[in-house]
Amino acid sequence: MEIGDERVTEVLSSVPLFAVLGEAGIAAAAAAGSSRRHPAGRYVFHQGDPGDRLYVVLEGLVKVVFATEGGAEIVLDTLGPGETFGEIALLDGAPRSASIVAAAPTRLFSLSRERLLALMHEHPELTDQFLLSLGRLVRRLTERAADTAYLDLGARLAKVLVQLAGKHGAPAGGGASDGAVIDLRLTQSDLAALVGASRPALNRALHALAARGAIAIDKRTIVLRDIEALRRRSMA
Repeated sequence: MEIGDERVTEVLSSVPLFAVLGEAGIAAAAAAGSSRRHPAGRYVFHQGDPGDRLYVVLEGLVKVVFATEGGAEIVLDTLGPGETFGEIALLDGAPRSASIVAAAPTRLFSLSRERLLALMHEHPELTDQFLLSLGRLVRRLTERAADTAYLDLGARLAKVLVQLAGKHGAPAGGGASDGAVIDLRLTQSDLAALVGASRPALNRALHALAARGAIAIDKRTIVLRDIEALRRRSMA
């Protein structure tokens, strides 16, 4: 543990999985785990590595990356402060199903499988929350697969932009009614992988939304000028 680790207990208190432990249980979990900083671009772990720890994002941003047999990489998700990852491998003891890469300078808290199982034994309600967390993960992946199958690229892009704004966006122009700014340090290749498209196709889709006035683009920063229009497009 390092100086300033009140941040660990603060974040764990906001995570449903740990909030059920109460103040004393959260403090115990924080003391049993460890935190580490990762520079942008560093792999936290690779697909196929042993799955022996649960992670919580304290600061920064990570990408969930899946590598196909052909060597292509698909960005499955982005995770920010208060979000967890590593649950699936903890459940079955199998290797990691995807890689995790720091997309920005990031600080992570991790807890070993053994300690998590001990906490579940001591606090049965933690098991319920763990299962709920897995259920939400499965639903997200199912929705992503359905979107890829049934939505065109413009709709998928609009939906992902709205989701990213909800998770990581900041108000634009000083008020929520003015839209949202997304500045995740994601490249267009990252965003293309996130929506299941090539980079040239993504670029065309971005400019189509910009031409409609729904977004504005400035390098890696995207301003959502008309969130309602993007929501409507995501259902088209």
